[in-house]
Amino acid sequence: MPQPEVATALQQRAMSKAAWRLIPLLALAYFFNYLDRTSVGYAALQMTDQLGLTAAQFGLGAGIMFVGYCLCEVPSNLAMYRFGARLWMARIMITWGLAAAATACVVGPYSFYVVRFLLGVAEAGFFPGVIFFLTLWFPVQYRTRVLAWFTVATPISFLVGGPLSIWLLQMHGALGLAGWQWMFIIEGLPACLLGLVTLKVLANRPDEARWLSREEKDALSAMLEKERAHTCKSHGLATALKDPRVWILSSITFSFTIGTYGIGIWLPQMLKAQGVELGLIGWVAAVPYFFSTIGLLFWAKHVDRSGRGILNLVIALVLAGLALIFALNMNALVPALAGITLALVGTISAKTIFYTLPARFLSGQAAAGGIALINSIGAFGGFVGPYLMGFLKDHTQSFSAGLMVMGGILFVAALMALSLRLFMRDA
Repeated sequence: MPQPEVATALQQRAMSKAAWRLIPLLALAYFFNYLDRTSVGYAALQMTDQLGLTAAQFGLGAGIMFVGYCLCEVPSNLAMYRFGARLWMARIMITWGLAAAATACVVGPYSFYVVRFLLGVAEAGFFPGVIFFLTLWFPVQYRTRVLAWFTVATPISFLVGGPLSIWLLQMHGALGLAGWQWMFIIEGLPACLLGLVTLKVLANRPDEARWLSREEKDALSAMLEKERAHTCKSHGLATALKDPRVWILSSITFSFTIGTYGIGIWLPQMLKAQGVELGLIGWVAAVPYFFSTIGLLFWAKHVDRSGRGILNLVIALVLAGLALIFALNMNALVPALAGITLALVGTISAKTIFYTLPARFLSGQAAAGGIALINSIGAFGGFVGPYLMGFLKDHTQSFSAGLMVMGGILFVAALMALSLRLFMRDA
């Protein structure tokens, strides 16, 4: 791929307008998306005892949403390509908000499994849909930073969501509902409102944006069209399925997603096992995500400047693997928390760097379907990570074995990322 052109003042103005218009809304939606996925970790502090769930049952229920997510990811993203991002993302937000709130109605392990599965079906396609949507708005040399400002919602959802979830748990008994039920209702329904806002605010492409002048539309569209002309074209999903890069990328994201969700879902219970009081768990759990937010933004800026995405992806994965092993060997709370912090800096930064790579060789319907396929296989790691931690916790009575296994998987992911140099020498 040739060196990307430097944007003119007019193109810069158009991108700045687009960023301020689109990214805050999408990041806020992703904040609630991640919160609705992972707040179940805080709910477990009450609901496992109330519903009589074992660690393995909770891990299965927490992770099973990714089964529904994986099954519907590619069809959902292809539907978005057909119907447009504005309409389809609004549909996703409204239905996942309803499903998240409905988790308050579960009464045992089987209803827990069903509602979590439906949550995965409802939200399938959102993240890869946004990734594809951003390729329609921002040239490659700005995409890592734009993507970082979107994915920063991931650590912030933990940073804010932890204390918020713990506070909502303390509504226990209000109007006859348990605290964990209030948590699911109050954290789930805002996604429905954001879906309605999306219908009003989002524009599918620059040439459809009423808030850009004609000159800005033309300048930004021309820059993106020139970039697409130099992209290795893949016109259909079948072509993407034959590309070895798609399958290597899928294996990488599967691996680091195991680490991200294995830590994120179980962190509240890890802290509880360390003797942290219930009222402080949310604040203590927020510490790793505060530092991972800062690390993510600095790392993304560095990658955009250097253009060395694969090398930085490898470094991030190795850092995460080493940090988990460090956390494993620390019995004291503060050193263990430092290891988990570094692991999350690595896995969350890896995710941001990673999702700039598919658009370097996929476009059109192949990009929509290919990115969804990569993400759906990767999302299965969101099932494996929590379930694996729960299974090993039941059999070993500690979290050490789970952290060891996840650290090893991240080293394998680093080797797979290194192999991408055989296929993508310009990245």
